[in-house]
Amino acid sequence: MCGRYTLLADELAIKEAFGIQQSLDLYEPSYNIAPGQKVLSIIHDGRQLHAGYMKWGLVPSWAQDPKIGYKMINARSETAHEKPSFKRLLSSKRCLIIADSFYEWKKEVDKKQPMRIYPENKKVFAFAGLWDKWQGDNNPLFTCTILTKQANQDMEELHHRMPIILPKDREEEWIDPKSYSSEDWKHWLDDIDQDKLVHYPVSTHVNNAKNNDEKCILPIV
Repeated sequence: MCGRYTLLADELAIKEAFGIQQSLDLYEPSYNIAPGQKVLSIIHDGRQLHAGYMKWGLVPSWAQDPKIGYKMINARSETAHEKPSFKRLLSSKRCLIIADSFYEWKKEVDKKQPMRIYPENKKVFAFAGLWDKWQGDNNPLFTCTILTKQANQDMEELHHRMPIILPKDREEEWIDPKSYSSEDWKHWLDDIDQDKLVHYPVSTHVNNAKNNDEKCILPIV
């Protein structure tokens, strides 16, 4: 799964990496992005890219209660094409969720050790995400979820699941507005090759989502 991540790159680096023309007025780097927070995402409307913020934790358009989002921070890529919450979105509402590392908690004998993980050769990258618009009594709520898959060799010692990090040459295709079937997209995700991942242990300071400072990413020995 993926329950925390970071985005520390400066605005210019993000815009250059993803070809964003607009200003990211609300952008603030974060050492500890958690579910329920606003996350920087990119979609394509058929004419151009749009970067903006969505709440992390998917609330389907048909949901009765937006609190369901706290249970839907991740979606399994192997079954998303079958699930009512994700099937329609896989066909038509795909997004990039921008990050530069993520955290996972490795089970040890007497504790869970937080680890910071990132692609060896990337400074900033995109998770494969799905998004939706929920209309309540007030303003519309835009939310998203991160797609996950079975852990590869780099991750399996830490956790049995991992977020899907899109290769650079597949990002544009992922958010292209072409509407293939959800099953076609499932096969597309199955074919994704993950970049080499590296990791190191960090302090349990990161366990508290209220902590958002450099101590979250400092290596421990």
